[in-house]
Amino acid sequence: MSLDNAAMTVYGDSISGNCLKVKFVCDHLGIAYDWIETSVVAKETRTQMFLAMNPAGQVPLAIFPDNGPLAQSNAIILYLARDSALIPADPFDYALMLQWMFWEQYSHEPAVAVLRFQKHYLKKPDSEIDAALPGKCAAALTVMNNHLTQRHYFAGGKLSLADVALVAYTRFSHQADINLAQYPNVSAWVRRVEDELKLEHLQ
Repeated sequence: MSLDNAAMTVYGDSISGNCLKVKFVCDHLGIAYDWIETSVVAKETRTQMFLAMNPAGQVPLAIFPDNGPLAQSNAIILYLARDSALIPADPFDYALMLQWMFWEQYSHEPAVAVLRFQKHYLKKPDSEIDAALPGKCAAALTVMNNHLTQRHYFAGGKLSLADVALVAYTRFSHQADINLAQYPNVSAWVRRVEDELKLEHLQ
């Protein structure tokens, strides 16, 4: 896929599913990029230099030579995937894709990603973790599992940005001590999406 701003720079943390979304889309569509590893844990997003580029102090951050910085993972991948098969042509399917992308950031990521980060990276004992988080993870994965009962993908009947957004943290569920075998439709979908994106099977 050709982009006017193909020679972009991506500031990203490889442990972040949000950052990996950008990598997945670029690699899948053959978009060139320079990746600058930027550790959230080491507070590299809080330096004066980084905050000058993104005052929110968050990764991923994409820098386009002609247009400047663009933040927020789903905004970046929507821009990168424009006019590609990752965005449904049908207007309603497009809206459904956005529905799931918004839901991912509002209901899924704040549960699964947060629990994973606290357990796997911060090594917090359960006693120091919000007791509501496991239930929120289970609720989100149940919604996904039910949606996938008679579907292979989340919108439009084929791989879309909705799947990219949702798989980014779901495939790391085991690092949050979540057994995806309890959600068989989700587990099968993760493998399907990993195969399409040519990613390693993690579970």
